Amino acid sequence: MASNDSFPEESSPTPQPGDLIEIFRPAYQHWALYLGDGYIINLTPVVVRMQLLKEVVGGDSYRINNKYDDKYTPLPICDIIDRAQFLIGQEVSYDLLGNNCEHFVTLLRYGEGVSDQASRAIGAISFVTAAASAFSMLGMVHSRSRQRPF
Repeated sequence: MASNDSFPEESSPTPQPGDLIEIFRPAYQHWALYLGDGYIINLTPVVVRMQLLKEVVGGDSYRINNKYDDKYTPLPICDIIDRAQFLIGQEVSYDLLGNNCEHFVTLLRYGEGVSDQASRAIGAISFVTAAASAFSMLGMVHSRSRQRPF
């Protein structure tokens, strides 16, 4: 499988079947799996679609990013493609934190659904929750200290 850790240039490698494609949208990354002949499979909210890579990318940029190959062994290409093709047109539940497009394509490639975006989002939510709790506790301590008669 090809792997590229930088944004693609004119001479960027051609994706190979089974490669993970990271598409850079203005506020997030969308993930797809390359099938071959210019086609990808991706999870759009609710439905699994097979589309041309160039149409999905549009004016955005993309890169081949098989970033979990060091951690997980990719399944055989024929298994990846068979599993992907079986799902085309199927309705799949979508959840930003638990079952997003990155989970979907990593499940196809490795048999394990993984998402750094979801992990970062969960971490950010946890931080905000902890900070809000701390500020709430500080507010309670401060208000109690003002209510004490001296």
